[in-house]
Amino acid sequence: MAGDTVQQIKERLNIQDIVSSYVKLRRAGRSLVGLCPFHKEKTPSFHVSPERGTWHCFGCGLGGDGFSFIEKIEGVDFKGALKILAEKAGVTIEYSGSSRERSSRTERLREVMSRACEWYAGKLAGSPAEAYAKRRGLTDETISAWRLGFAPEAWRALLEALTAEGFTVSEMLAAGLIKEADGKQGTYYDRFRNRLMFPICDSAGRVVAFTGRTLEAGDQKDGVQTAKYLNSPETELYHKSEILFSIDKARNAIRTRGFTCLVEGQMDVLHAHQAGFENAVALSGTALSERHLSLMKRFSENLMLILDADTAGLKATARSAELALRHGLRVKAVKLPLGKDPADFISEDVKDFSLRIKNAKPIVEFFLAELGEKERDPHRLVRAAKESVLPLINAMSSPMEREHVIQVTARSLGLSHESVREELKRMPKLFDVSDRTTTVQGTVTPPARSPAETRREQLLAILHTYPNTPLAERVRSGYCRITEAGQLSPQTLPESALFLAEQAFGDNPGEEAADELLRAFEEAVIREAYQESIIHLRRAEAAGDAVEIIHVQARCASLSARLAALGR
Repeated sequence: MAGDTVQQIKERLNIQDIVSSYVKLRRAGRSLVGLCPFHKEKTPSFHVSPERGTWHCFGCGLGGDGFSFIEKIEGVDFKGALKILAEKAGVTIEYSGSSRERSSRTERLREVMSRACEWYAGKLAGSPAEAYAKRRGLTDETISAWRLGFAPEAWRALLEALTAEGFTVSEMLAAGLIKEADGKQGTYYDRFRNRLMFPICDSAGRVVAFTGRTLEAGDQKDGVQTAKYLNSPETELYHKSEILFSIDKARNAIRTRGFTCLVEGQMDVLHAHQAGFENAVALSGTALSERHLSLMKRFSENLMLILDADTAGLKATARSAELALRHGLRVKAVKLPLGKDPADFISEDVKDFSLRIKNAKPIVEFFLAELGEKERDPHRLVRAAKESVLPLINAMSSPMEREHVIQVTARSLGLSHESVREELKRMPKLFDVSDRTTTVQGTVTPPARSPAETRREQLLAILHTYPNTPLAERVRSGYCRITEAGQLSPQTLPESALFLAEQAFGDNPGEEAADELLRAFEEAVIREAYQESIIHLRRAEAAGDAVEIIHVQARCASLSARLAALGR
């Protein structure tokens, strides 16, 4: 069924329809070009082929079809991309049996969450929540863009409003909007009351949960301590270990700036975005998880931690950094003044905050500097570094990065490199650093290609790009003559090669446009054959095979003559 849906989408949407919603494209020969949305650049290197339905960026190397583009830019999996493109194409995804029921239930939960967000936002004007948000320095534009709202003090205001709109108690319970009263079965009330409401969205921008900030003076009510922040419970839509607050708004800035800023909470995020640091995200009532890091890596492999400067904040920084390093991210940290959270500091001195971002230190150097300020005694300094710095080094998967930070640590502590290495050997081994065949991204590093292989690919790309043309026939004939092949077998080429051919030869190349490339290919093939013959000749001489020596010498002479003829 999914295959039918994919085909229907491809019939209704071309690659230009999909990409142009995110990238401004202009015609450049047979392709469309624009600035890549996945990395920062000034000269367009992002190419789209309407004919093949593909895209490729020569700057960052990413490429694929319309579905892979949506997966990458929206931060969703294939199912998420299928749903987004089905909606855009007006195609209905058909479900069967339990799948249909589950889809229908999920859609109802999305509807009730969306409506609750609108309802809270509608209650904000003139409320204590709006006054609090403005006292904290949020502008009207920020308040509106982030759809902040107000949960009134009344016990059943949201429950009654949504019930009147046709939503059921079971749906509101499943969405985490209401609770059942303790000891009063069948009695329900609003989960959030007298709070400033922050909608939490998934990577596609759909509301899945809320955080409510209390408005009680001193965070107390009737002498009882009130939770400053209250989060939605885990639901079918909301899994806090998988959701990053503001990832839907921050993902493009993360790609272009090349790193994610992780701050403490929602107010920190809003102030960061308001000040222009639009790559800021936050957690929501949970510790950093591997799924959070996987989500971050979809957009960038660089993480900057901007957490509170108190003891608890530094411990959280260390825990988050170690997990991120294990997950293959490169981590830096920003030092804030003691007693200042990011929101307050940005409000007071955005220029200083910007400078601290610019001067952020790699995480090991950050902690070495912190320890150096606090511990004047050399012995205590070494013990403290053993507890907080060595686990960070141990979490690094790259042998080169480990070696660099080992040297940095040794110099900072006044120790030998060998002593730091010996201490690391005593720690649990997380990676086999002696036998790594893949990069951080998990792809095997391709071997270097010979000139003949490179030109062969270029010629085959011409055949694919300009089929049934005099140019293609001339290239096919020349290729078969040079390689002594009777006919060409079907070949699968990378999209980058096809885009390069379009760039090099334009819309309507003449029959002789590839003659120079054919000559270069022939020269490369002959030179490779000559080198192989020389090696063969050395072996024949070593074996004393007179007949073979004469045969190979003749082969070398023939190849040498062909090279000389090409040079004329």
